[in-house]
Amino acid sequence: MTAFASDDILDLAVIGGGVMGLFTAYHASGAGARVAVLEAGRIGDPGTASYGRTRSYRRDYLEPRYVRLADEAMRLWSEFERDCGTRALVRCGCMNIAAETVTPELASTYGRLSAAVMRRLGLEPEALGPAQITERFGYLHADEAYLDDAAGVVDVTAVTDALLRALAQRKVTVHEGVEVAGIADDGETVGVTTDVGHVTARALVITAGHGTNEVLRRLDGCELEIPLTRDRPSEAKYYVPRPAERSRFTADRMPVMAYLDTGIYVHPIVDGVTEAVKIGYYNPPDVPRGTTGIGSIAEFVDQCMPGLRSAQVTDVRDVDQCDYDLVGDDEFVLGLVPGHRAVAVGVGWRGTGYKFAPWVGRVLHQLALQQGTVYDVAQFDPARFIDSVTGPVDVLRGDEVH
Repeated sequence: MTAFASDDILDLAVIGGGVMGLFTAYHASGAGARVAVLEAGRIGDPGTASYGRTRSYRRDYLEPRYVRLADEAMRLWSEFERDCGTRALVRCGCMNIAAETVTPELASTYGRLSAAVMRRLGLEPEALGPAQITERFGYLHADEAYLDDAAGVVDVTAVTDALLRALAQRKVTVHEGVEVAGIADDGETVGVTTDVGHVTARALVITAGHGTNEVLRRLDGCELEIPLTRDRPSEAKYYVPRPAERSRFTADRMPVMAYLDTGIYVHPIVDGVTEAVKIGYYNPPDVPRGTTGIGSIAEFVDQCMPGLRSAQVTDVRDVDQCDYDLVGDDEFVLGLVPGHRAVAVGVGWRGTGYKFAPWVGRVLHQLALQQGTVYDVAQFDPARFIDSVTGPVDVLRGDEVH
């Protein structure tokens, strides 16, 4: 990194060059701000939460506020594609499935409950019964499914490349391999001291993922500590269908599939991006898990996707594994750092976060440079982790303290 001149004051510095930080810089620079991004590693590092080949984007949530935010994020994704002249979204749809042999109480499954929430908000996922499922997706065994045609997968590499091109065109400096040593906020400007130079800006955004608390500890006078933990899928597998069967599993014919009651998600083959069906098995904190007959990906395939039984199976060992940052109360952290009028932080996206990236970047840009946002983000306020008397607080989730 080239050191900035002492009198060179930027509008915004962003610490963290994952998708959230890059979108923050994208929105800020699009509004005319002078921006620099400081990344501890390298952009697109396989160890970061926002890298991989594909991420799903969808609107099916049990809470109306997340449905609304996901719908707004999809609008912003389309704007991003148009403005950058790139294809970020593979609009293959997303389908929640359920089988009575796996989850006998179909009325309480994630698919049915989330579809009801979407309908109340004016969104209409297509409901499919057994005969329709068999006719359209012959490789699948399910008793009901709910398909949102507007959803699909994000081409992660295409997004990163488009963001970097746009930032370069706007003269945004992106610095890699930068270690932050200290942050001083004097109320007018924020100074960031690094191992290779000093940056002064009118505002600061921290999107450092798992390293967020380490950065916050370098901010003078900051008492905030966020209860963060790491999470990855319990299993992730690639299924390569036989050549004669491949076309059934490509994104032009197969949607993203999810059986969240069992912790399963399935991504189709995307030509030019991934040559296998990816299946992940995880333990989502926001889903009321019960006892099912599925305890692994192999059991899911055997019971629900018999069309893949003959496929070649390999472990996902590369950048497509996913590495999530979870917050103790399972809500995003998105807001101004308590006691700092122009320092904002965003973290805790869990497995669901990538789809919200253009919205998160817009919010962080507005909070840092405008001290306010057009969106209601009160539930994400970092101040919930600060007790006015005792300071930082622990947050319970289930029987764990994070």
